[in-house]
Amino acid sequence: MWNHTKITDLLGIDYPIMQGPFGGNLSSVELTATVSNAGGLGGYGAYTMSPQEIFDVDKQIKAATNKPYNINLWVSDHDIPQGGLTDDKFAKTIQQYQPYFDELGIPLPEKPAPFQSRFENQLDVILDIRPKVFSFMFGVPSADVLEECRKKGIVTVGAATTLDEAIFLEAAGIDMIIASGFEAGGHRPSFLASAESSLMGTFALVQLMREKIKTPIIAAGGIATGKGVAAALALGADAAQIGTAFLATDESNALPIHREMLFSEASKYTTLSRAYTGRLGRGITSRIAKDLIGKEENILPFPLQTTLISPLRKAALEQQKWDMILFWGGQISPILKHTKAKDLMHSLIEETTSYFNDLKA
Repeated sequence: MWNHTKITDLLGIDYPIMQGPFGGNLSSVELTATVSNAGGLGGYGAYTMSPQEIFDVDKQIKAATNKPYNINLWVSDHDIPQGGLTDDKFAKTIQQYQPYFDELGIPLPEKPAPFQSRFENQLDVILDIRPKVFSFMFGVPSADVLEECRKKGIVTVGAATTLDEAIFLEAAGIDMIIASGFEAGGHRPSFLASAESSLMGTFALVQLMREKIKTPIIAAGGIATGKGVAAALALGADAAQIGTAFLATDESNALPIHREMLFSEASKYTTLSRAYTGRLGRGITSRIAKDLIGKEENILPFPLQTTLISPLRKAALEQQKWDMILFWGGQISPILKHTKAKDLMHSLIEETTSYFNDLKA
């Protein structure tokens, strides 16, 4: 049967279908539990959360499902240089963004406060609450942390955007590796080279990884249907991770306008941009993202750029100036159909099953 793979065996789940864990307050307990209860692996993005918030959310997930689920963190959670953000750099950024603040009629923000990394403290909570799966992006935790995960029975999952990153993750002893194609919505989790130089498609990356590594592979990016799941498995993946299609469901924590945009004509056009967070990410094309193509040298480092953009985004939402907002979404958005996570899971399972049954006929 197609649904029996190394990953389903390792995780004790019924189907090799994983829900992408969304950061930035887009994840929800309801969505995570719905996917896990339907036999897949639900995921919760926690990189912006405090240790106490992660502890509390984990308690809620455990109350909503007794099945395995995934909690995701970012190993590298900032790009701020050693000396911090200079006044000169901030002044140049403000000059670039001032027309948008003026258009919205809101004051320019003050220089963002210094950022303190939260990853080490977040890790302590992960080791304490012991989710079945701990996934991470933008690097690899230390060997000591990975050994501790093994001792506690926590399955580790790293994200690779290139073959080099996949080989690096395997050498570190990661249990499963995501082949993160550039079609995917959200941030590009590159960590060995720049995200701009690590733009490989999902299915090309899956095939390269299958040839060169033995670790189970999860295909992610450009998958939203059972045929997409079947294609990923046929090319050597042991599971498929689906992000945008689950983000568009009512159970996610995306704003109603965000979900509406994912089902709109606008979703045909997506852009990779650093203009909103300081890290390269894919969303539905916005005016600001288009304006700043080739002019990204004055964008603040992550996450200070997010702090700068926050009041602009809030005002744009209030004034319904949707073209000023980058709504996260992948290239597959135009074929999305389901607004309920349970319906999406059933469709994925039925369509994948039907595809493989037809091959036998």
